[in-house]
Amino acid sequence: MQPLPDTASASASLSPIEIVIPDCCNIGIMVRALLFINGAVLTAILLTSSSLQSGMLAFVEASMLVELASLTSLFALCGLRRLIRTIPQWGQRVACALVPGAITGLIIHYVLSGDESPIVLTRVTPLEGIVCAALFGMLLQHYFELRTRAFSPALAEARLQALQARIRPHFLFNSLNAVLSLIRTEPRRAETTLEDLADLFRVLMRDARDITTLGNEIRIGMQYLSVEKVRLGERLHVDWNLNDISGDTLQKAAVPALLLQPLLENAIHYGVEPSQQRATIRVGARRVRDRIEIVITNPFHADTVSTGNHMALNNIRERMALLYDVEGQLTTQVIDGLFRVHLSLPYRKVDA
Repeated sequence: MQPLPDTASASASLSPIEIVIPDCCNIGIMVRALLFINGAVLTAILLTSSSLQSGMLAFVEASMLVELASLTSLFALCGLRRLIRTIPQWGQRVACALVPGAITGLIIHYVLSGDESPIVLTRVTPLEGIVCAALFGMLLQHYFELRTRAFSPALAEARLQALQARIRPHFLFNSLNAVLSLIRTEPRRAETTLEDLADLFRVLMRDARDITTLGNEIRIGMQYLSVEKVRLGERLHVDWNLNDISGDTLQKAAVPALLLQPLLENAIHYGVEPSQQRATIRVGARRVRDRIEIVITNPFHADTVSTGNHMALNNIRERMALLYDVEGQLTTQVIDGLFRVHLSLPYRKVDA
């Protein structure tokens, strides 16, 4: 009899490699990197200059090399991060040093070494420029990796809270009671609701990924609302507006998992449950060039505003800040008696 394979080592070998190269396509990361590099170069030049004026002039002259090398390196690392599949973490860290160093060396050799070059490297040698670029790459990679790891507990807590929001006992009990009330009068509807409830819990418990498709998120949201519809009856009316987004976009657009349902639960809890009349929740999604826009509105009741609502929204904001930096926004406002939540995310395709 052959020995059983080591499942722990097998699962470890099949687990995806963590990407530690910063997402240099992200505007927030690009701005932080450029500010750090320019600030460090300016400080170094001013410390070695005889006067502030001469130092500023020297920085202006050096800025051509600094900006060209920095932007080119960021774009190169952006493309490299998209292609990474099997490079180990140590190799990624080395690449973050080698790529800026190599690009800086090529720029110095082919662009700034000729007789017609607009600037002359008098303060640093080409070798020193390459070494400085490599050090900048190492420092920034280390900073962004530490920043991501520092936010990881917040992401894990946010994901846990989002999952707990889906399996709160009162939601399960209320849904089962609503189904029980339908068994004799509308058995077919009760069966459909139980199937939706089982499928909803199965998907939510199984999906522990950070990223899913927009279509999956909308499907989960529809299942959740269909279950709540049984409990709330005619008090709940849902208006979906998906006319401005294609089916292809729904299947390919990458969004944070466990994102839409907490917002719908907020809309139910604060917009529908306090109302004695019919309340409408409107959900719209569209793609505007390279962005995904999601808008959810529900009736606003000032007397039901509590910290719980803000905690749920802040929870989602934290997750978006970690995943998208400044490129993802969640804004809220009250307009004409309606509470409006607006999500704006960069359009990115899910990995194949």
